[in-house]
Amino acid sequence: MKRDAKTVYAQSSDIKARTYLEYRKDMKKKAIAELEIKEWLENKLREYFKMSELTVEKYGGDRFLWFLRNGGITREPDFIAKIGDRTLLIEFQYAEREDLRFYDFKISKVAKKVGNERVPYGDRLFLYIVKPSFKYAFMTPKWIVENGKIGPVPAWGSRVAYRVPKDRFNEILGYDESLKEIIGNIDAKVGILNFQHELIDIWKEKLSRLLQSVVDEEKIVKIVPKSLDSFFKICFILDRMEKIPENLNLWLIYLLSYIQKNLNLRDIAKLTYSLDFLYSKTEKLSENELKEIESKVIKLLSLIDGYAKDDGTYQSSLEESPINETRYALFAINLLEDMIQDMIYYHGSKLPPISRIYMNVKDVTKTFEIINKAIHSYSTSK
Repeated sequence: MKRDAKTVYAQSSDIKARTYLEYRKDMKKKAIAELEIKEWLENKLREYFKMSELTVEKYGGDRFLWFLRNGGITREPDFIAKIGDRTLLIEFQYAEREDLRFYDFKISKVAKKVGNERVPYGDRLFLYIVKPSFKYAFMTPKWIVENGKIGPVPAWGSRVAYRVPKDRFNEILGYDESLKEIIGNIDAKVGILNFQHELIDIWKEKLSRLLQSVVDEEKIVKIVPKSLDSFFKICFILDRMEKIPENLNLWLIYLLSYIQKNLNLRDIAKLTYSLDFLYSKTEKLSENELKEIESKVIKLLSLIDGYAKDDGTYQSSLEESPINETRYALFAINLLEDMIQDMIYYHGSKLPPISRIYMNVKDVTKTFEIINKAIHSYSTSK
């Protein structure tokens, strides 16, 4: 498994407090924004530098990986711009609100310590977007140092940062109409991310009720051998207990045998959860194991795509509501895209990388509209 000298790893307790999937959801929100803004950023930098020969790519480990298996964050900038024969690193930040009193920047990203002085970096540029107003600004680390003061940031647990006052920051903000569509896409995908992640809580509640019925109603709970549902329940319980099967790779290959053409979306979601749980714990895969997982991930994505409807929903069974089926599909797509990136980064997979999160959702806009209607309908009926 790769280790990067520029990576800071969190203590395992930081992840346990949220669970691995919750940690991944939090980390993915910024990744959604980064991948959606990339093309816009490239065009803006061409205007900024008045150069057509300019390209922008994701930088470092973040190029493929949106989160680290053991937690933590990277110190590396978000993008790298190739401007003719030179390169420039790009740090990207955004605000969800307009009523901020200060705009904050991590000291380690702005300046390096030279003796007793902090010297601003000369190899990078900051892009800051204020989402609600569709405004943006480019600024150098030198500008941040000259216009900000070091102080504690309450939202960051009182860690110190360069804090630029709102009035000074607003002077350099510019409006861009084209940000509306991009920010709309970001918000839609974050909404989808939150919606599909609720499946974890739904499963927890169902399993809790099942186990309570043993005492309350004297029911017998059976975990039947060679059943996908039973395999899923075991993986779900082990995951909650933070336990790993001893014969991990054997479990992984056994699970892959369940992938067949007639799987419905509920089964695909359970299978994908189990696959992600087992795969994310493996440190070594043989060449054959990797190829088998690659082919099954592609097959699962193909099965899900076959259930996509023109209205933005997914449907595989008349026994489930379209909104439940859609949640199953989105949940599975989310994990399968994560696995593709992970296989590329940790195992050298040759699968095409995911260029935008939820790129395997047939119509993100329509799907988000369906989700919003369902949520609104539910809230007004209560």
